[in-house]
Amino acid sequence: MDPTARHDGSAYREGPAEGTPPGEPAPRGDPARAPADPAAGTGGPLAALIARASELGGGAAPVHKWNPEHCGPIPMRIAADGTWFYNGTPILRDRLVRLFASILRREADGEFVLVTPIEKVGIEVEDAPFQAVELVVEGEGEDAGLTVRTNMGDVVTVGREHPLRVRLDPRNDGFIPYVRVRGALDARFTRPAAMELAELATARDDGSLVVWSGGITFPLGDRH
Repeated sequence: MDPTARHDGSAYREGPAEGTPPGEPAPRGDPARAPADPAAGTGGPLAALIARASELGGGAAPVHKWNPEHCGPIPMRIAADGTWFYNGTPILRDRLVRLFASILRREADGEFVLVTPIEKVGIEVEDAPFQAVELVVEGEGEDAGLTVRTNMGDVVTVGREHPLRVRLDPRNDGFIPYVRVRGALDARFTRPAAMELAELATARDDGSLVVWSGGITFPLGDRH
């Protein structure tokens, strides 16, 4: 069975086709030729949100503790390949992307919001907000442990607190894996990471495919 976590070569990119993967150093060149960063250069409410988020320090913020007034949506979107956009233009600064990711929360009704202690704004997320870009395996079989690194720098081990799930792709009977990162936020496996996961799968007598991590069995689907 072919896993189909889509990865067309742009899954790590912060910008257009000639852009640089998020989390990777930008290529050297003429700064004057670099496209403007729409989020970094804006003023008004978004600039104020960036300033307040910066004051919270590094790492994921305790967004689960905050319940400020909802200020409505802003024109920000996370594409299925993990690229962040503002007003339809890719956000090019990895520092800004990680800053926004640190204050991201998913509400009980499924809405994705950026949250600070004094405000909350809605954004669009096409699929999962993060990308699982690297998979490390320790042990074998039922004793295996699967550790995942995301494009935002999170490192989680698949298990009870960070469960693995799959979404079947009806186009080709493949599967798209996801892992819970924090709160209700998931990371979608890139195609290379999904291929690695598929290689670890064990077929059961009923034809189902499973992997183990942290002593827990996670189903991947049926063998075809």
